[in-house]
Amino acid sequence: MPESYGPGATSALFPNRQDRQLWDDFLTRELACAHERVTEGMVRPTLDLAAFREELAGFEFRAPQPIGELLPWVIAQMEHGLVHVTHPRYLGLFNPVPTFPAQCADRIVGLFNPQLASATTSPAAVEIERHTIRAIARRAGLAAEATGTFTSGGTEANYTALLCALTQACPAYATDGVRAFAGPPVFYVSRESHLAWLKIAHQVGIGRTAVRLVATDGHGRMDAASLAAEVERDCGRGDVPVMIAATAGTTGGGMIDPLAACAEIARRAGLWYHVDAAWGGALIASDRLRHHLSGIEQADSMTIDAHKWFATTMGCGMFITARPSLLPSVFGVSTSFMPPSTCPELDPYVTTVQWSRRFLGLRLFLALAAAGWTGYGEHVERAVALAGLLKDALAAHGWRIANDSTLAVVCAVPPAGFGEVRPLVGRVVAAGRAWVSAAAFEGQEVVRACVTHGETTPDDIMAVVDALQAAK
Repeated sequence: MPESYGPGATSALFPNRQDRQLWDDFLTRELACAHERVTEGMVRPTLDLAAFREELAGFEFRAPQPIGELLPWVIAQMEHGLVHVTHPRYLGLFNPVPTFPAQCADRIVGLFNPQLASATTSPAAVEIERHTIRAIARRAGLAAEATGTFTSGGTEANYTALLCALTQACPAYATDGVRAFAGPPVFYVSRESHLAWLKIAHQVGIGRTAVRLVATDGHGRMDAASLAAEVERDCGRGDVPVMIAATAGTTGGGMIDPLAACAEIARRAGLWYHVDAAWGGALIASDRLRHHLSGIEQADSMTIDAHKWFATTMGCGMFITARPSLLPSVFGVSTSFMPPSTCPELDPYVTTVQWSRRFLGLRLFLALAAAGWTGYGEHVERAVALAGLLKDALAAHGWRIANDSTLAVVCAVPPAGFGEVRPLVGRVVAAGRAWVSAAAFEGQEVVRACVTHGETTPDDIMAVVDALQAAK
C-alpha cells in the first residue's frame, strides 16, 4: 500500500485525526467570534461585489490551497456578503437565527452523513424523524395515526399536499396524469397566500390557471363566503375542485385564515383540506396562543417549516398528514437496487418526493428535546410580545398598524411626510442599523417587520423604531 494511504497519512480531502481536530477547534472559535462581530455590526451586506468577483475568478482549482487560508477567507465572505438574519435587529422575512441544538445537529449529521431513503440502511435516523413528525402531529391535534416527512421547505411540503389531493380525487392521476380527470382540476388559496402555489401548480401539470386566488375579507384572511361561492361556481362549469389550502400565518401580514370554516367547506365538497402553517404552525408550542390555530386539527395535511419559527437551520420543512395510507399510492415505486425492507411503508423513498436526502429531522428533535414544549412556547410568546412592543412604539410616533395579526408580524403605514414606503425602507436598510422589508397588505404599501430572532431584546426593537424615524 502506498505510504499516502497508511493509517497516519493525511490529505486535503481526508486529513488525519490530529489535523481534523485542529480545524474543528479553529472553526468553533472563529465562528463564535464572527457571530459576535455580526451582532454588533451592519445588518446589510458590506461586500464590494466587483472586487469579490475578481477575487473569486482566481479560484481556478488547478493547484490546491491550504485549508488554513481557505477557512478564514470563507468566513470573511459570509461575514461581509450576506443580509445577516442572525442579527438581532433583522426584522425581515421568516428566516431565524438557528438554535444552538440545531447547529449541533448539523455538525453531527455532517460527520455520519446518513442517506434518508431507506429505513433499512438508516434505521435510527428514519425513526428519529418519524417520532418527531408524529409528536408535532399530535401537538397539532391530529389523530394518532398521523405522520409525514421532513422536506426541503414549505414549497416541497405544499407540493406533496397537492399531489395527495389530486391522487385522492382521482386515483388514476398517479398513472395517467391530468388526462385522467373528467375536467380541469383546480384548487383554492387566498390571494394573500404564498404564491409558490403557482409554481407548484405548474410542477404537477395542472397549470397556473388552476390556482384559484380567493378574495380576502379586507383584513388579510381568506373570505369563507367567497371560497364557498368559487367552489360552487367551478363545479357548475365542469371544473374539478380537489383541494382547499388555508394559510396559518400569511407571509405579508401574518394573518390566519378561518381554519374551521375552510374545513367545513372542504368537508361538504369532498375536497382535500390542507393548512399551510409554514410559519404560524409554531403556535402549537404555546399553551396560551395555540387556540389561534383552532380548526387545524381537521386538516387532511399541513405544512410547518421548522426553519422558520421553530428556528432550526435551513432548510427544514415538514409535511404532516392524517391520511398516511395514501402516500404509497402517490410516491410508491419498486426497484431492485434498494435494500429489501421488512416494512416498506417506513422507507422514505416510497412515501416522499425525494429519494436521496439529508437527515433533516435531527435539528428539530434535538431542539425539542433540549427545550421541550415549554421552552418553545416561551420562544413563540416572547416574539409576539416584542411585536406588540413594536406596534405600540410605532403607534406612539403616529404610524398606523395596518394588520391585526396575533402573530409576530407588524405591517405599518408611516405618518405623512415620510414619503413612499419602498424608498423609506431602502434608506433604513442602507443605514445598516436594522433590516425591514416593504410589502403590500390588502393593496396598500406597508413597512413589514417580523420578529424572528430568539435573542432580540426590547432595546433592539426601540433601535429599529429609531432607525425608521431617522429615515424620514
